[in-house]
Amino acid sequence: MVSGRVTPGAKSPEPGDLVHPFMIESSGIRGRLLRLGPALDTIVRRPGYPETVGRLLAELVALGTTLASTLKYDGSFTLQIKGSEAVRTMVMDATSDGALRGYAGYDPEAVAALEQAETPVTLPAWVGKGHMAFTVDQGEFTERYQGLVALTGESLLDSLLHYFRQSQQVNAGILVSVQPPQSSASGGWRAGALLIEQVPDDNAPKFDRVDDEDWRRALILMASCTDGELVEPSLAPNDLLYRLFHEEGVRVFEPRPVSVGCRCTEQRMERVLRSIDRDELEDFKVDGKVVLTCEFCALDFPFDDGDLDRLYRSEDASADDAASEPRTAAD
Repeated sequence: MVSGRVTPGAKSPEPGDLVHPFMIESSGIRGRLLRLGPALDTIVRRPGYPETVGRLLAELVALGTTLASTLKYDGSFTLQIKGSEAVRTMVMDATSDGALRGYAGYDPEAVAALEQAETPVTLPAWVGKGHMAFTVDQGEFTERYQGLVALTGESLLDSLLHYFRQSQQVNAGILVSVQPPQSSASGGWRAGALLIEQVPDDNAPKFDRVDDEDWRRALILMASCTDGELVEPSLAPNDLLYRLFHEEGVRVFEPRPVSVGCRCTEQRMERVLRSIDRDELEDFKVDGKVVLTCEFCALDFPFDDGDLDRLYRSEDASADDAASEPRTAAD
């Protein structure tokens, strides 16, 4: 991986949807700086979420993308919220090649009531009793890893930090900031996140361990970062990292691009239709078509009578072929 020490005026990558890995040289503490723009705007804006729901989803996408970037996996990472109040479910996932998607399921009336509240609305009011789930899926031939943590504190960030401390035995500091379209110079949703982590390793040589004083200092320096600095596209990532950690020395590594990457396809929608009896589809028709909509990207897949005839005809032919195959003693 290409790396370089940040110095005043050091060139930064062009603004975009990127994760910037870095290391504080004096202590070996590693971190991630995330900037999301167009990809996040597509995920949040296209389905037409209320701004309050969009803000919560944007925060989840930013936190999940940052966390996924710290893991080594070949497949997909999912961060999911299950709630019992205005927001019933919220999920983001990221593939190992940087494709992102997100979805929120909510009660419109309950959301509208919370939006009219005169006092700030915290996470418990949005989700009630619920949990956060982390899943790493590396394919059908591997065992999925899943972690669960109760939703605690006033924000998603509180719950994530609780998970790091209680379940992973990892010291982590995380900041996240979300900027809605009307507050963004670009006119779209933007988000930023900053993470530093200290992974304990009792077997590491003394010079490889992170001193408690170094860790506290890193947290103090990170806390000086403002919400505006996290999301501001005109503030180059290298300049922000230099401002925060130049006294300690900071080394940046090659940034990792991320982008919108929903995995819905017409073939997947066809498999959904085949699981339903043809006669039952008549009740779902609108203007003579059955329309399936992807919950993640809000893309519509219309199927008219000709499409349905083709689908169910091919399914019947496949069933007939299977029934006519000769059977062996082993079968």
